[in-house]
Amino acid sequence: MVGIVIVSHSAALAEGTVELARAMAGPEVAIEAAGGLELPDRPVGTDAALVAKAIDRAWSDDGVLVLMDLGSAVLSAEMALDLLPEDRRARVILCDAPLVEGAVAAAVSAKLGRPLEEVAREARRGLASKVAHLGGAAGAVEEGAAEEVTVEGPEQELRLLVRNPLGLHARPAARFVETAARFRADVRVENATAGRGPAPARSLTAVASLGVRRGHEIVVRARGPEAREALEAIRRLAEAGFGDEAEGVLGATAPLPAA
Repeated sequence: MVGIVIVSHSAALAEGTVELARAMAGPEVAIEAAGGLELPDRPVGTDAALVAKAIDRAWSDDGVLVLMDLGSAVLSAEMALDLLPEDRRARVILCDAPLVEGAVAAAVSAKLGRPLEEVAREARRGLASKVAHLGGAAGAVEEGAAEEVTVEGPEQELRLLVRNPLGLHARPAARFVETAARFRADVRVENATAGRGPAPARSLTAVASLGVRRGHEIVVRARGPEAREALEAIRRLAEAGFGDEAEGVLGATAPLPAA
């Protein structure tokens, strides 16, 4: 899978971002921190050599995505590319995504085995859920979402009433995406209450941009050879709270249709 490097002036910020991204995507994602200067107490600053070492630790033949905070972090990342073997430079993307939100979106996308360019695209859309939550235009946040492979076959539908106190925030949305991606099916989800979507269920940023809150009804539709299995897995995930710790998080409002 694609590796990820977090470059920040602050060692604590870089390490905290890595911790958050791993909590959302799982420990198997290769994500490394390159924050501060390589001096006692890791003072604020950036160091190209540290960035190059982090890229090496996160290296995968699928490539490495580098996220940076600002200013000299970008310059240090560019210098780090010059320190890499020439055959590796083409498989590294310096990404202009928001640091924290982009890292979470990229980590989930990388875990799903997405190619480097798609992981970068998901990272760039990391602010989509925040834009949607604060009243941004739904069309703007949905544009550029990861495309699903169109499959043939009858469409099946599942309706769920969201009872999470915080709705489908980052962690439940990530679990939703990971579950949908396991099946040979085109799965899409719509926020029926807010009138947003449908969005591809394999994109964390697209699902999060639906702005699903407590009390909203979502409609999950799937088609393909494993459409029914996908919906059943999503139902079970919902009943288990989407990995959320809150109790009584979701309830189905309509059963699956008969096969």
